[in-house]
Amino acid sequence: MLETQVVKYLQSLRARSPLPVTVALWDGTEVPLGASRKVGIRLKTTSAARYLLKPSLDTLGEGYVEGHIDVDGRIADIVEIAEALARDADDRQGKGLRPGAWVTRHTRRSDRAAIAYHYDVSNAFYQRFLDPRMVYSCAYFDGPGRDLASAQVAKLDHVCRKLAIEPGHTLLDIGCGWGALAIHAATHYGAKVLGVTLSKNQLELATERVREAGLAGRVEIRLQDYRDLPGDARFDRIASIGMFEHVGLKQLGAYFSTVHRLLVPGGVAMNHGITSSDAESRSVGLGAGEFIDRYVFPDGEVPHVSLAIRALSAAGLELVDAESLRRHYALTLAHWSDAFERDIDALEQLAGAQRARIWRVYLAGCSHAFARGWINIYQLLAVRSDDGTSPLPLTRDYMYGPRAGR
Repeated sequence: MLETQVVKYLQSLRARSPLPVTVALWDGTEVPLGASRKVGIRLKTTSAARYLLKPSLDTLGEGYVEGHIDVDGRIADIVEIAEALARDADDRQGKGLRPGAWVTRHTRRSDRAAIAYHYDVSNAFYQRFLDPRMVYSCAYFDGPGRDLASAQVAKLDHVCRKLAIEPGHTLLDIGCGWGALAIHAATHYGAKVLGVTLSKNQLELATERVREAGLAGRVEIRLQDYRDLPGDARFDRIASIGMFEHVGLKQLGAYFSTVHRLLVPGGVAMNHGITSSDAESRSVGLGAGEFIDRYVFPDGEVPHVSLAIRALSAAGLELVDAESLRRHYALTLAHWSDAFERDIDALEQLAGAQRARIWRVYLAGCSHAFARGWINIYQLLAVRSDDGTSPLPLTRDYMYGPRAGR
């Protein structure tokens, strides 16, 4: 009988690697996998057994998202148990990292669809767990005790200072989200900003926030692909924050060439994006990459930082600074996950039970992944230095001056 097979597997798992989890089968049988219990897993039907018998972060996530498996306990503990189950199976089967796809087309149409899937859930959904400015990217912490809202302001300042934005500079914000960076750069640094997004929901709220801030003459938000900006468009500064994950590995050269084209000679650009920790740009192992691609970021691909640096250099940009924010993003995602857990009932009402389960797993799982170094995130600062000159100071001291608005 299937029950006997499952119990036998669980008993062998306990013998190999005891875990603080109890598994309940569809017939009421409970199998503890360790002396203590932090997490409970319930297989609701016989068909749910397949997710546990061949566990990966993808299959376990699918079982939970599709409603075949229920779990209880702290979400951080649940993620740790899922990793332990997936790692046990991976060690026995020897799968390791998955190769990078390198085949995603990333047409304008497919990119619009992918962005809409992720970002156009509803603005109210994101407002529930993001900071008041709705900055949906890595914050910048000066210590683990800092609150999320001020850490996001610190990140906006960090970006603007690194770019050395001065009054009157034109700034292109690629993938501008809900307008936080555009508004901050215009308000505190005197920039004239164009923000572009592929999300209609972001366009509407960002435009409203620009108007409320009295910046309609200084900040413009467009529903536009950055590749469709006219050939004669030029900007003193370009920021791309949390966007190039959607570009695709095969499109990195074209992406950075477009940044080069849009930047004035002597201009400065920052690319802030998630990178693979694998030198060959392979996806995260244990099935995490497959889960994210299927349920969270369709067509998302992340390169190793060395590949990103090579691509921007080949496009004619000079790398002048690289900073890993991996630990900052682990903290950011932990804040988002905690807020999500506190408001889970309202989020289910806004997005439906299945999508709420997806985001619940995604936020906690990504915090876990960044904390353990499975993936990374880098700010890459580059200059279009056609004649060898640079507008930036000789040292990094300028990046750490007084914050705007302080």
